[in-house]
Amino acid sequence: MAELPDKLPSLALQGSRAFRWAVATGATVMVAIGIVLLFLLTQATNNRELYERNYGRLFALNVIVASLLLLVIGWIAVRLVSRLRRGKFGSRLLVKLAAIFALVGLMPGLLIYVVSYQFVSRSIESWFDVKVEGALDAGLSLGRSTLETLASDLANKTRVASTQLAGIPDASAGLALERIRDQLSANDVILWSASGQLVASAGQSRFQLNPERPSTQQLRNVRAQRSLAIVEGLDEPGLSAVANARIKALAVVSSPSVGLLAEPRFLQVSQGLPPTLVANAIAVQEANREYQERALARDGLRRMYIGTLTLSLFLAVFGAVLLAIVLGNQLARPLLLLAAGVRDVAAGDLSPKPVLLGKDELGGLTRSFAQMTQQLAEARAAVDKSMGQVSAARANLQTILDNLTAGVIVLDGQGNILSSNPGATRILRVPLAVYENMPLASVEGLEAFGAGVQSQFGDFLSERKQHGLDHWQQSFEINTAQPGSPLHALTLVARGAEMPADAPGKTARLLVFDDISEIVSAQRAQAWGEVARRLAHEIKNPLTPIQLSAERLEMKLADKVAEPERALLARSVKTIVDQVDAMKRLVNEFRDYARLPAAELKPVDLNELAADVLQLYVREASESTDHAAQVPVRTELDPACPQILGDAQQLRQVIHNLLQNAQDATEGAAQREVTLKTQWNEASRRVRLMVQDTGSGFPEHILKRAFEPYVTTKAKGTGLGLAVVKKIADEHGARVDLKNLVTDGTVAGAQVSLSFAVAA
Repeated sequence: MAELPDKLPSLALQGSRAFRWAVATGATVMVAIGIVLLFLLTQATNNRELYERNYGRLFALNVIVASLLLLVIGWIAVRLVSRLRRGKFGSRLLVKLAAIFALVGLMPGLLIYVVSYQFVSRSIESWFDVKVEGALDAGLSLGRSTLETLASDLANKTRVASTQLAGIPDASAGLALERIRDQLSANDVILWSASGQLVASAGQSRFQLNPERPSTQQLRNVRAQRSLAIVEGLDEPGLSAVANARIKALAVVSSPSVGLLAEPRFLQVSQGLPPTLVANAIAVQEANREYQERALARDGLRRMYIGTLTLSLFLAVFGAVLLAIVLGNQLARPLLLLAAGVRDVAAGDLSPKPVLLGKDELGGLTRSFAQMTQQLAEARAAVDKSMGQVSAARANLQTILDNLTAGVIVLDGQGNILSSNPGATRILRVPLAVYENMPLASVEGLEAFGAGVQSQFGDFLSERKQHGLDHWQQSFEINTAQPGSPLHALTLVARGAEMPADAPGKTARLLVFDDISEIVSAQRAQAWGEVARRLAHEIKNPLTPIQLSAERLEMKLADKVAEPERALLARSVKTIVDQVDAMKRLVNEFRDYARLPAAELKPVDLNELAADVLQLYVREASESTDHAAQVPVRTELDPACPQILGDAQQLRQVIHNLLQNAQDATEGAAQREVTLKTQWNEASRRVRLMVQDTGSGFPEHILKRAFEPYVTTKAKGTGLGLAVVKKIADEHGARVDLKNLVTDGTVAGAQVSLSFAVAA
């Protein structure tokens, strides 16, 4: 047990750590955002600019975090619903825990939210009370009245003081200005000419190169009103306004002379305002301005506070729900892990199971279950290894069966085909895989073979115990043909045995067979060759003396007998001579068949060779009166045919034999015609020679053995023509096919074709 955690992968533990790390990171970010929000809320009253400057960014970040939490909760909820619908173990427990924790977090949060909402709404409204606004308006009015009173008083004093300068010339005005400055306690006194030029000054302006001159509009107003007071410096910020705030008064100085050219002068008196008064006035003005700004932004401020509270509620609720799911998952994980492991084991999955490294009982249970699963996996691996060896042996056996030239068929007790190898399909020329689980006797063309095999198995089973037999062996003659292909006669040697039963009551039978048709045909050809050799030796020698003796008798007796006997003698001698010639031809054919020389294969143009042979038939047809020789031969020679490997002399004999047989086959037919064709098949790289006739075709029993010696349909034939063709084709490695041509279900002729390999 101590080594188990090192052997088994802690997949669940790794996933749990990653999930807890992600949840912890999200919770930290959420708490940090909440703290920053609370800080800004506490600073909103004293530092509203800081709050407004950062509120937008923080609000967007808060919305993103809340949206991510909502997406996570939605994804987890979808998974929970999916698990619940599928009936997975622990789903109901997770749903209950999530609902409990969500309610625990939601109800207090809603209560705090409602109280905070009411508090924020009422406290913001209390900031903008009517009495506060009235007090601010009254303070502003009081400040304005005070400043207007001071300015009016200074203007009156300046107008009175201007009378002292009425008779004083410009050169002596300086002393008068100092006296007026002392009387009025002014900071600065200046005498201006009518054109705005400085005449004389007293106070601070004496130290200025260019004192500030009154504007043209101000001088015009003084002329009209005789005096004017202006409050300056209150618009400057902070301490500058307290230091520089003053009242500037202007008054017209009357001139004693009367005339059009007399110009008035202007007396300007500047007196500073009390700093306390200026500071109070500025404070009241600033408070009123800020109050009006906040009054205008009251709804926005309320929305900011309420939005912050709402987002905080969402964060709290989402965090509570997420925490509920996380804690519920932690509680249910061991049970879910065990349930998943049991389900996998029940489904056959014995892969290493994840374990929990906790020290509690559930963690120990997961480790014990993982150890049990590992032991089962090791046991199954041993079984799989054994099965793999069996499968390898079976695959080797199947490979051997697939490459056997013999046919192998496995049958059940009723003769149904259970399996077969490619050799059986090749030999029987029937796709046996299509007929699996069907009786062998039901396969088209194999009815007799299937019945014979089943009969042999029956006899074998009945005699096995009595004679101690372990197999049976029998030869069969069958005829098989694929659709569109000629009929083939097969000679099979089959052997059967009973296989060990896989289960009680189930029997399997093994049928092995091989095609010995070529062997039988070769044996027959060899036997006929020996017969031909002996006939040529034993019969040919007496034929010539017989013919000569008959002719000598005719010569000796022709003049010694009467006319009737002479005619009889001539006919008898002619009959003997003709029959001897026929027997000589027969013996020569047997001799040629027995002594056919080995082929000398060289490149040959089959089209040219066929044309040369046809020239002989054209000449014979024009010179002969024989009915068979007059059968026309039509050619269809493929110009694309390449040269083939062959013996020209033997191929001439092949073409001659085929054309002669074809012409003989058309005797008595309504339409007498023979066709000689050559065809190049690029896919198989072979040249095909075909001879077709319009005769009655081959009978069924002849079609099976047409290439054997002395098998013929002609009354005077020896049956060696096609046998010689077959022997020459074998020497050339060519394939020979023989079939009847069928049109609308009626035999309309026969075709013999040979397929030759091309020259390199």
